Amino acid sequence: MKPKITSDKNFFGQQRSYTPEEVLAAGGTTAFGLKNQKRKAEALKAIENAPPIEPFSDEEWAKLMDEVARDK
Repeated sequence: MKPKITSDKNFFGQQRSYTPEEVLAAGGTTAFGLKNQKRKAEALKAIENAPPIEPFSDEEWAKLMDEVARDK
C-alpha cells in the first residue's frame, strides 16, 4: 500500500533571498526576522498536525529487514 502524498504549492513555495533594501523596508532586521519567524512557525505547526504517513507496507518492511539481515 503506497501512501498518497500531496503538496500544496503555496505552502511549499521556493525560498528566496532578500536584498538589504527589502529588509530595511520591512522595518529593519528585527521586524523582518519576526515576520519570517511567523511563517516558519505556521509551517512547523502544519507539519506537526499532519497525519502520520507510513512509507512502507508490512510486506515491504519484512523484505527490507530480510535484506538488512543478509547484508550484515
